[in-house]
Amino acid sequence: MDIYGHKDANIRKTWALLSLFFVIVIGFGYALGVYFNNPLILIIAVVISITTSFLSYWYSDRMVLAMAHARPIERRQAPDLYAIVENLSITAGLPVPKIYIVHDSAPNAFATGRNPEHAVVAVTTGLLERLNKTELEGVIAHELSHIGNWDMLVSTVVVVLVGIISIAADMMMRSFMWGGMRSRNGREGGKGGIVAILAVLGVILLPIAATLIRLAISRKREFLADASGALLTRYPEGLASALLKIAADPRPIESAHSTTAHLWFENPFKADAGRGKKGMPWFATLFLTHPPVEERVAALRGK
Repeated sequence: MDIYGHKDANIRKTWALLSLFFVIVIGFGYALGVYFNNPLILIIAVVISITTSFLSYWYSDRMVLAMAHARPIERRQAPDLYAIVENLSITAGLPVPKIYIVHDSAPNAFATGRNPEHAVVAVTTGLLERLNKTELEGVIAHELSHIGNWDMLVSTVVVVLVGIISIAADMMMRSFMWGGMRSRNGREGGKGGIVAILAVLGVILLPIAATLIRLAISRKREFLADASGALLTRYPEGLASALLKIAADPRPIESAHSTTAHLWFENPFKADAGRGKKGMPWFATLFLTHPPVEERVAALRGK
């Protein structure tokens, strides 16, 4: 499959995962309402989850930049980086984002911002030191593709849905602890016992399923940004070479946080943590924020 095919396939898979997510949320919400016989509880949980998630989305750039200890950089400090960002932004038809630097020896980068007009691209000092021009263009094109694909919006929608499921599951667990399960069992007899068992399974499994879907969507967006970035530079090998070089560096990002790990170009905690399936069981890859590097490189090279 070529790059165009990978891009279309990953767009379809992303929407399929989002649709599955909505089905899970609606189904869990219905079950919660039936169990408590009070739909108002779910409405409150949804409002809280949406409010907190969209506040995070609105101020995401400030929070992410502060957590990464990123600082704005001037053109005179990095003229080549500025030229690459400006040229690729013009080619992509995007406003030129603000450029920030993270003083860290590990090569990596990320993009953030609630929309293309308020976007930021941040790179580490290690990235500027270790990558050549075509590799750096590939990484910047990947990050600009995240901006152009509105990945922050997709991530926010996913966070909202995960939040709804997590809050609902926590409410059900607290109800069990307060004796809600025992009272229902006493009123409904055997039927109540079956409902209770299904409720417990839902509380345990649905948040896990929601997390896996969230991570799967994140990985699909990485494939999509790779494909879009390669189309932008028209030189997929530059991005492929950058991926291999960054993955081979064992140094973690010192200011990395689990809440923002998915934003980085490659796993920020350990550069080779997401490499290939050879040394990792298949189920372990489900919990990665990024696709295995070998898979990303194979997709770029059309293998």
